[in-house]
Amino acid sequence: MLLDDIEPLGLFNRSWPNGASCFFSFSDPGFGSSIKDGPSNVTALVGTEARFNCTVSEGWQILIWLFEGQPVLSIIYPETVIITDKSYSQQGYNRSTEFTSELIIYNVQLNNSGKVECSIQTPGGSQYAFLSVQVNGSLNIEDHNLTVRENQTIEIVCEAVGWDPAPHITWMVNNVSVDNSDYITNQSQGSNGLYNEESILTLTPVTNSTVICLAAILALSKPQSATMTLVVYPPPIESDTNEDDGRIQVIILAVVLSVVGFLLLILIILLIVYCCRRRKESNYQKEMRNASVKKKAATRNLETRSDSGNENYGYSPEDQEHTKQTPRVPSFSPVDSSFYGLEEDLTVGSASEVPHHGNYDRILPSRAAAYPINPRKIRNVTLV
Repeated sequence: MLLDDIEPLGLFNRSWPNGASCFFSFSDPGFGSSIKDGPSNVTALVGTEARFNCTVSEGWQILIWLFEGQPVLSIIYPETVIITDKSYSQQGYNRSTEFTSELIIYNVQLNNSGKVECSIQTPGGSQYAFLSVQVNGSLNIEDHNLTVRENQTIEIVCEAVGWDPAPHITWMVNNVSVDNSDYITNQSQGSNGLYNEESILTLTPVTNSTVICLAAILALSKPQSATMTLVVYPPPIESDTNEDDGRIQVIILAVVLSVVGFLLLILIILLIVYCCRRRKESNYQKEMRNASVKKKAATRNLETRSDSGNENYGYSPEDQEHTKQTPRVPSFSPVDSSFYGLEEDLTVGSASEVPHHGNYDRILPSRAAAYPINPRKIRNVTLV
């Protein structure tokens, strides 16, 4: 019903948000009714509905709902409803001598949080409550399934993102609440004004376990939860562990020794190759030096021979006694023509001319002295 359709029924004056005013005159003696049960505080999630109830006694003439002091909906006896804001609505219930109005707020948002008032425009005829709008964010555990060793201490992280107000986080393991000393929770506020929380649980499981992270705010009928499963396996037997450790050590030692032996073998081969190359280079240099020396010596000998000839080192001097008896004969070159012409100049006398006594040198020609007495000890010098 629109405000212009209201007919004056009594004396009542009220200002509306658009500047209009209403004047009502109520002459009914029942105008002095009261509020029997006023509205109660409501906490609602963003996007849901919020409902407030106001019960008045018999004889009421008008009931007005206000948000933060501004009228949003009015009911005129018996069933005339005036809606000022389309986000609001109401349902009425008559019970004997009482009337109950239920205010409904649709699709509530964070800016709908505030004071909601019910008024029947009589002295003391006003009661109010508060609407709190909350945001239910997300909740998540990083690892949904985890396999761990028995008695191994682990950390489980639960994250709550985009909440208002900040949620209250708790933990349960196998449906048993965890003491709050076993986990820590850190809180922060994002740029959008919503809250984020991170809770870290320290746990040492001994059997397979189900871990639940719970986040609660007042607007939730039950906490939001995130669940993970822990699979626990027993530690290896100690003897097996020792045997495995011994085998691992043996394998590691064998590998190390093999690598070291291989490296040593390569080093020895490199040394052998290096020494052989050095030896070859040394022999080659030695041969080159010897060849150079021989070449120089040959050149020197050639020059010497061309000047003075070669000396016969196989000559051995005659003994002094024989030398005293036999005069030394000068050596001649085999190519000397005088050597070969000696026989032609020789004159041998007859046996009758040879005296029986006297010097043998008188009988021989003067040139006979050129022949050596002992031809085998002639020292020859050959000129080249």
